[in-house]
Amino acid sequence: MQSSHSVLAARLASLVRDVPDYPQPGIVFKDITPLLANGAAFAATVDAIAELGRAQQVDAVVGIEARGFILAAPVAYALGVGFVPIRKAGKLPGATHAREYALEYGAATLEVHTDAFSPGARVLVVDDVLATGGTAAAAADLVARAGGLVTGFAFLIELTFLGGRSQIHDLPVDVLLPV
Repeated sequence: MQSSHSVLAARLASLVRDVPDYPQPGIVFKDITPLLANGAAFAATVDAIAELGRAQQVDAVVGIEARGFILAAPVAYALGVGFVPIRKAGKLPGATHAREYALEYGAATLEVHTDAFSPGARVLVVDDVLATGGTAAAAADLVARAGGLVTGFAFLIELTFLGGRSQIHDLPVDVLLPV
């Protein structure tokens, strides 16, 4: 008999579409819009990630721009905790911490408000895809600089062949759909 986790992973895999050569030649983009459009699958995804947050007893959920927002906000709601956005440079008003990082196909900068967390707040970082790990490592650094403590990461998809976990070292990583 299959575990509920493997059943969910199979269901999610059937709703994630590969888009070759997007946003650049040689990249296979994982399009999650069919999954998001399926109410039952989207709810199951949010519920599964929220369960991870419950186990970690978090005070806040971080979502990384942009698709991470779609997953993290309902997870925060389900847990009854705050949602904190980590955004691309120049998108947040007020004082911010910034961190440049490498992407699979370039570089970018992320920011978080300097007062985003109370000191020692326990934070679950949620994003759609773990690829090279640069975005996740930048998010962990920003949470720490803003006074929070990352308790773990939750990703919808992990591109295991890119080895992104090595960038976030000893922090717990949970993934619903490894590919």
